[in-house]
Amino acid sequence: MAVEVETKDCTALTDGEIAEMADICAEGPMPYEVGLFSKQAEAWVLVTTVRLNGKLKGFMFSTLERVGGTPAVLLALGGVERNSRRDTVLRALMGEVLYKALMAFPDEDVVVGGQFAEAGALAAFRSVGPIIPRPDYDANGEDRQWGRRLAKRFGIPDSRYEHRVFRVNGTGDLALIVDHTPLKPEFAAADVAEQFVGLDAQAGDALIMFAWAMAEDLEKLR
Repeated sequence: MAVEVETKDCTALTDGEIAEMADICAEGPMPYEVGLFSKQAEAWVLVTTVRLNGKLKGFMFSTLERVGGTPAVLLALGGVERNSRRDTVLRALMGEVLYKALMAFPDEDVVVGGQFAEAGALAAFRSVGPIIPRPDYDANGEDRQWGRRLAKRFGIPDSRYEHRVFRVNGTGDLALIVDHTPLKPEFAAADVAEQFVGLDAQAGDALIMFAWAMAEDLEKLR
């Protein structure tokens, strides 16, 4: 089954492509609607899509920019259709996003961050890391500052962000997360999954999570 990966400017998204994105989310836990995708296309710079035999199976809105002078990949809304190739689709999405980071920031370490509400979606960080926050690590002041920076960039006001636990408190709307459930539910360790207990993504709750993609690891993508 042919895997087709493409990244383009959000301004080039067609109404038909936006409708496809809404369709693959419609039967999942986060039924994002067409209007929301249109807003995401206005808010972010790039969109990466993965198709299998011409059919859309996954997407990721993102931006490559410097945050406080540091190269960053901002993972905005992303989704993967629940099918037997879902893990392959996520790997293809992240491989493309990280390759674009290599091209934009050669020879530099890059911070990769987004909003997450399910442990399985942390597979997006499989080739980078370690992830912050994580169960076996006490976040320091610089880590928490990065959480604040990312929350601000995602448009989350201080009143909704608990910086010590990297938690976004929702307002009743769907959280704008990287939405993925791996084929194997045991992908994430129990202590990792525990971080997400009590989050209601349908009401907008999420965690700000990030990791560092080191220059030497990105170089392997050439």
